[in-house]
Amino acid sequence: MQFLSYLINGLGLGSVYAIIALGYTMVYGVAKMLNFAHGDVIMVGSYIAFFALTKFGLPFPLAVLTAVLVCTVLGVVIERLAYKPLRQAPSLAVLITAIGVSYFLQNGAQILWSSSSKVFPSVISAGSISLGSASVSYLTLLTIATCIVVMVCLTLFINKTKTGSAMRACSEDKGASMLMGINVNQIISITFAIGSGLAAIASVLLASTYPSVYPTMGSMPGIKAFTAAVFGGIGSIPGAFVGGLILGIIEIFAKAYISTQLSDAIVFGVLIVILLIKPTGLLGKKINVKV
Repeated sequence: MQFLSYLINGLGLGSVYAIIALGYTMVYGVAKMLNFAHGDVIMVGSYIAFFALTKFGLPFPLAVLTAVLVCTVLGVVIERLAYKPLRQAPSLAVLITAIGVSYFLQNGAQILWSSSSKVFPSVISAGSISLGSASVSYLTLLTIATCIVVMVCLTLFINKTKTGSAMRACSEDKGASMLMGINVNQIISITFAIGSGLAAIASVLLASTYPSVYPTMGSMPGIKAFTAAVFGGIGSIPGAFVGGLILGIIEIFAKAYISTQLSDAIVFGVLIVILLIKPTGLLGKKINVKV
């Protein structure tokens, strides 16, 4: 049945969006800022994995680990150099800085690796399994399984560890957290590190699904993942997960049944409708601010 195939493929694409969206929503939840350079960290992760596989001949797991380590360090460096000095600055200044960091990474990639696209090697079997009348590729199943594992591990980390408790405290009230002895700057750096590491995992899955690596490849997935985070409720980890999955399903069904050219417009149109009905997103919570 074609419907089942489209549904599973939508879950696969949505899983990539969900992993990226988790990075967005974690940074916003703790630091209350939108890191629009997050999509370009995905691009850097794809290049690192590409060169690890092709130039150094590393096995796939080590290539993924290398990308995660590099992106984690990159995320911390970006936070320390670009965002930490603006901790007390207006949100508009932080937003402009994030856009500047995004263009810096894109142009740096063009200088280092040229603007021409590179073909990401096929490292996952191209085979598939049959689920009834539907055929599902191994890559799609791996992507869905990876997303579930990431979500479970992240939830356990946030809810069961001391650092996770500190993150939740900083998300609620940074001033009170500092008074309780929490190093807020360190927690924000850890949040950026985790978000960038998740971006690296998503980058490998994205490059394996669409095997082309180029300097601007992270722009549209980054925007869609941000849309997924808003769709589910920005700042909510379960919301990012649900929003990513729903966004992927909508996009695949729109391409299959309506138009490949209009699929992006349909995705963003659905977001507008949802926010008109529920401005906080599907799982977002309304916050009352005292003035």
